Amino acid sequence: MGALLLAEEESPLITVNEQGRSPFVLICEHASRRLPKRLGTLGLSEEDLARHIAWDIGAENVARVLSRLIDAPLLLQRYSRLAYDCNRPPDSADAIPEVSEVTVIPGNRNLTSEERLARMREIYRPFHDGISALLDQRAAQGTRSALVSLHSFTPVYKGKPRKVELGILHDRDTTLSSRLIKSFPKVDARLNEPYGPRDGVLHTLNMHGFVRGLTHAMIEIRNDLISTERGQDEWAQRLSVPLIQAATA
Repeated sequence: MGALLLAEEESPLITVNEQGRSPFVLICEHASRRLPKRLGTLGLSEEDLARHIAWDIGAENVARVLSRLIDAPLLLQRYSRLAYDCNRPPDSADAIPEVSEVTVIPGNRNLTSEERLARMREIYRPFHDGISALLDQRAAQGTRSALVSLHSFTPVYKGKPRKVELGILHDRDTTLSSRLIKSFPKVDARLNEPYGPRDGVLHTLNMHGFVRGLTHAMIEIRNDLISTERGQDEWAQRLSVPLIQAATA
């Protein structure tokens, strides 16, 4: 079976501030719109590859600034979710989407089992193995860990406007989400919107948080609010105080 990533291409995992002292470990699965070179453009235009279908606009810089503000380790995923969505399990059709929102992804159609397996082995597995390794290291050191994944969402989805500005998502563990949602009185913040467990978006947190018994939550910010560096800095600041308070609670 041929490799997906060329020898000069980098690992799907980017680790920032690995020795951060915060109990929070930050994760950003959809940080980048970069595609492995062998995949070309997947048959998409540059305009399409700049859209939300390829990445979570603004999420990476919010995560990087927040990592500095609260001194938290941060794990970023280097490749576009169109190559492989690391927040979906391997048996999910959305892991390698043939259609995203209403856009057909030509390069994801009619893949062989070997091609799908290459993406799993070279993108999905190294990313999640890296998360496990960091959590194992912190556990061995006796360092408490809690997980927060950072995402953004579109203000309009399939033609329907979204008023919600901030989503705090949870599945079976509500400890952190119920605490954070109270921290944004002047923001349209909602639990499990615009997505929730029914949408299959909590794979990473269930995989690494729930099975270890770690407190965890997903934070979704509407991407028009963080499309600029100023907005990214502002939202990182907004999130930092509630997380610092939650860390000491």
